[in-house]
Amino acid sequence: MGLRELADKHAGDPFGITSAAVALVDVHGLIRYWSRTAEDLLGYPASSVLGQPVTSVLTKECAPPTALCAAQRIQDAWEGLITARHRAGHPVELAVRVCPVQAEQGEFCLAMACEASDARRWKLDQAVVRGLLEESPIGIAVLDDELRFQWVNQALAAMEGLQAHRAAAPRGPEQVPSAVDWQARQALISGRLTPAVEHVPSTPGLSRRNSQGHLRLRSSFPLRDIDGKTLGVCHTAVDFTAQDRGRERLALVNEAAQRIGTTLELDRTVQELAEVLVPEFADFAAIDLFQGVLAAQYLAPGPVTGGTLQRAAHRSVREEVPEAVVPIGGPAVYPSKSPQRRCLTTGRPILDTVLDPTTWWLADDPKRLSKIVGLGVHTHMVVPLRARGSTMGVVTLLRWENPNPFDEDDLLLVEEVVARAAVCVDNARRFVREHNAALALQTSLLPPVLPDHCAVEVAYRYLPTDAEAGVGGDWFDVIPLSGARVALVVGDVVGHGIHAAASMGRLRAAVQTLADMDLPPDELLAHVDDLVLRLADEAEAATDGPVVIGATCVYAVYDPISRKLNVARAGHPTPAIAHLSEPVELPDIPAGPPLGLGGLPFESAEIELEEGSVVALYTDGLIEASDRDVDVGFERLCFALAHPDRPLEEICDTMVRILLPGHPHDDVAFLVARTRALAPVRVASWEVPADPQAVHEARDNAARQLAAWGLECIAFTTELIVSELVTNAITHACGPISLRLIHERALICEVSDASNTSPHLRRAHSTDEGGRGLFLIAQVAQRWGTRYTATGKTIWTEQALPGDAAR
Repeated sequence: MGLRELADKHAGDPFGITSAAVALVDVHGLIRYWSRTAEDLLGYPASSVLGQPVTSVLTKECAPPTALCAAQRIQDAWEGLITARHRAGHPVELAVRVCPVQAEQGEFCLAMACEASDARRWKLDQAVVRGLLEESPIGIAVLDDELRFQWVNQALAAMEGLQAHRAAAPRGPEQVPSAVDWQARQALISGRLTPAVEHVPSTPGLSRRNSQGHLRLRSSFPLRDIDGKTLGVCHTAVDFTAQDRGRERLALVNEAAQRIGTTLELDRTVQELAEVLVPEFADFAAIDLFQGVLAAQYLAPGPVTGGTLQRAAHRSVREEVPEAVVPIGGPAVYPSKSPQRRCLTTGRPILDTVLDPTTWWLADDPKRLSKIVGLGVHTHMVVPLRARGSTMGVVTLLRWENPNPFDEDDLLLVEEVVARAAVCVDNARRFVREHNAALALQTSLLPPVLPDHCAVEVAYRYLPTDAEAGVGGDWFDVIPLSGARVALVVGDVVGHGIHAAASMGRLRAAVQTLADMDLPPDELLAHVDDLVLRLADEAEAATDGPVVIGATCVYAVYDPISRKLNVARAGHPTPAIAHLSEPVELPDIPAGPPLGLGGLPFESAEIELEEGSVVALYTDGLIEASDRDVDVGFERLCFALAHPDRPLEEICDTMVRILLPGHPHDDVAFLVARTRALAPVRVASWEVPADPQAVHEARDNAARQLAAWGLECIAFTTELIVSELVTNAITHACGPISLRLIHERALICEVSDASNTSPHLRRAHSTDEGGRGLFLIAQVAQRWGTRYTATGKTIWTEQALPGDAAR
């Protein structure tokens, strides 16, 4: 029988109703019920014993009066040993518990029986458990899966200073000692036994060097039910005297492994090293790092012959730290022949057994000499901080209150501790380096400053779920378009971290490029969908298995002249619109498929907005942060957007406060835009007949309008642009033809026709009679381009205005 089967067999009370043999006997001594377990135990089927006297299954020596005299009274029941006769004829010793039962049919005796050996084993197991938990010097505690005390025996209560009379009461997480909490948490996470040795001073407040103290062996292991589900953690602690110096050293190394490197913060890591060394090992410790380490720069392997050191941390047995010559953060300058410089050059530790005023290297450092002499320092140890072949700094240790000088064993111990700490310091340096690289990548991918546009006023928030790396797959953008329009974009790439950010950068660049082509929102998303499919194919070809690359996006174009918003979305939440005179609206924009599926169309919708409305575009992480309930998220979003006349930054803060009460589980990005309208007096348009004579009239109309706007200074170049564009439309396109001038921060000139052919810039030959129009326009205009419409195309130009006119 295996251990698991044996444990299962003896896991419960043998007199339990589900495990014991059960018989029901009436007042006449006749058997009225016979369980299946009873059949297995004695071999009698129920049909052969029901209605028979109970003595028929007992030996002659075990008559009921005799058995009753030998029984022991336990509350309302009797318990004792009897000998039954197996159907095969051999005797079977049974442990029996009998109790009276009152039923409608009368009084009965309920008898529960098991093999006597099982009952003895159960009693022995219970005695062992009681002795281990209540009499043993081993401290034992049981914590639930949230690391709260559920049971504490007297031994552990005494060790941890808990109230003995409250030891068995459930405790909150704040009452669990830190050493117990840390180790139990490791066992809960790893699912394995986690032993550790800790030094406990014999008198509170005394350090290890001033008190012999003792060692405490702690162990934590998970508690699981029969199905393997973790129910909690069992923590044990045993104290033993630390007479062996090797055990003390082991405890210090173990303590260093637990306490150093708890975070990836460089400053905290070196401070933890100082706290481990002082006062447990030295009276003073100083950690000096190269500036390249603090700046997370690349480190060359091998010893270092130069470089500037900076004090990263120090600690003393005295609160004032009188030994420190250099403040934290200050430059640590040592003479060229000092132990620190020699240690860095050779890469080996240095131990000065005796330090006095005649020590030769201190002659070049009178300030440090006066400090050392004044304190009576007698031993000096310097150890390089090296990891992965690179030297990052130096650790200096002093002793003066401890009368025992450092020896070679101490040097080996400190080398071990510092080597462990050096790996943690290098991990922190590498993390800072990668973090800076990730932030640089994110900064280059997202717009550093949103453009100031006449069509909208904008504000945003970007909150990656990977707060330490600071990068994610969400993005937003505000893209100026021709005709005083603006595009608002918010997207979300599948995944988190730097890989999602890289994919996001490619999609953002693609959206910007397609936006410059003035594509309608639905067509733009279709092109981006094709790009995501290509990216997925490339990623799958570059790896061994399939890679999921997908994204969602919402793309909106706002025209301040018509005050219309044209929106399309690809698997993305619908925008929210806060009207000035109506409740917040979640418009029914056709929900296209997520980017990367392919083969499905996208649709757009057009919404007319009043000036001053606030449009909010956001990723799903914003609305799903409310307990993952999207409906609740939409309700909170509408509440946050109420009163759109507030400043946009205040609206953003309200959205974060209401929708993101804690750390988000997903990247969050949102963009809010307040719409503006371009006054009708700033727009002028004319219908142009398809007649060459109409070119002169178009120039005159443009000149009169510029005079009305006070822009006579650019009338010449504008008349040239109007003349060339209208002439091209009459000559190479078909009607209807229209001319429109827009006066915003630049002067926009647009000529529209019904043709779909686009003109191209070229350099005309000296013998050509034409072909120079667009070349001239490109020289005098700041920008120019073509956009296609449902009825044809529009050629547009932008001219910079003089300072006063632009304002």
